[in-house]
Amino acid sequence: MLSMTGFGRGEYKEDGIELNVEIKTVNNRYLDVSVKCPRIFIAFEDIIRSAVRKKLTRGHADVYVGFSDKREKAKTLYIDEGTADAYARAARRIKELFPDAENDFSVTSILRYPDVIKAEETSSADEECVEALKNALNSALDNLNVMRKTEGEKLAEDMLSRMDTIEKLVGEVGVRAPLVAESYLAKLEAKMKKLLEDTEPDESRLLTEAALFADRSNIDEELTRLKSHISQFREICREKLVGRKLDFLVQEFNRETNTICSKSNDLEITRLGLALKNEIEKIREQVQNVE
Repeated sequence: MLSMTGFGRGEYKEDGIELNVEIKTVNNRYLDVSVKCPRIFIAFEDIIRSAVRKKLTRGHADVYVGFSDKREKAKTLYIDEGTADAYARAARRIKELFPDAENDFSVTSILRYPDVIKAEETSSADEECVEALKNALNSALDNLNVMRKTEGEKLAEDMLSRMDTIEKLVGEVGVRAPLVAESYLAKLEAKMKKLLEDTEPDESRLLTEAALFADRSNIDEELTRLKSHISQFREICREKLVGRKLDFLVQEFNRETNTICSKSNDLEITRLGLALKNEIEKIREQVQNVE
């Protein structure tokens, strides 16, 4: 079992390339990947998303890429001819306005003017940078899944512990259920005797009424299904990707418990049913964090 919540970090430091990837995940119904990276890696966002999809199936993942290139490599300079021409025309105009001023305008001086010479920036990562990205990304995903597995084991332990409580409550309901009809018959007989005073009530009519009540309040099917759901829950918890299955199963737990509460007509079973719903809700909250 894997939790949808986790954090992983991967680093690459070789030959002047320093790159780190951090991945933070939280619960989400579907897989949603958000990538924040330097401009040179924008063209490779699909590689990042594809790698994440191979390791995650649900949850929201934020991927952060940090990059520093300290390699020694030749720089390409280019001249902004429009800016250089504007400076030259301005110099000639100033000479016309002030003919006695010394004209020290030269190639060397124009090179010093702002924005005349610019370094050509790399628009996309080279192959070495892309390989560094893949390396750090896979390391981050592996570390993320280690943490998610640890968290998942804790979630499984908590939910299975609560499932033991649910099984105990279902057992108590099963013990109480057969007594409901008997209790109803005794109350009905006492009520009829009080109303009829000295006249004995018709025993067959009382038994018929008790039988109808027992049929209306019978919860044997619901108890059988709950026991089956408990067994299925434990089996599913042994699997790796269980979120959607458990989400559906918890809905079934709620459905059967609601039916028991509505059919029982017994204060003790209603109390046990509410305790069941409380445990089921706690499990439902945990299931929302499971992939």
